[in-house]
Amino acid sequence: MVSTIPVNAERFARAIARFDAANAEDPRRERTEAGDEAKELVYARRMTDWLARLEPEASEALRLAARAQHLCRWRIPRAGYPDGRQGYLRWRRDCADLHASLAGDILRDEGYDAPTIERVGALLRKRGLPTDPEALALEDTACLVFLEHELATFAPKHDQAKLVRILERTWRKMSPRGQRVALALDLPPPARTLLEEALSTGGSLD
Repeated sequence: MVSTIPVNAERFARAIARFDAANAEDPRRERTEAGDEAKELVYARRMTDWLARLEPEASEALRLAARAQHLCRWRIPRAGYPDGRQGYLRWRRDCADLHASLAGDILRDEGYDAPTIERVGALLRKRGLPTDPEALALEDTACLVFLEHELATFAPKHDQAKLVRILERTWRKMSPRGQRVALALDLPPPARTLLEEALSTGGSLD
């Protein structure tokens, strides 16, 4: 992946700040070391941190997409869609369109050119998976954020069979590199047990 230093570092910082300001409006809260913070703001920072670990020389478009991965997601509640996988997939597509649209508006307002805006939108809509290295890096990043920060609190809300299916699908989305990083995570014992069960029934490093 070729490094792309932001052509205009101030513009990049403004775009990130505006993504964060939008996510700071999330009414849902998450407890962090700094206190209660907006859930999607916390998520966006984690995406940036994990991408930096996976791809220290990530392109500007990929860095922007990582920060906008769940931009204002609370505006489209999952409860507004039918239960089951088809309802879930419809919700995910609509969320991706929302993230891409809002990010595009902000980037356009900050003076980004059309190719960059289109690229960020394509990454947020997951176009190019699984062959596009940047799209796969973004997917790995999102999966690692889920495994490290969300699985332990997500698990008690669902039955074990469903959790195993979710983890199987998560694992299949990841690149071999992402899978190796995931196996090295220091997960709480219950989360580690769930992941190991998912791997034993359908996942692998191949």
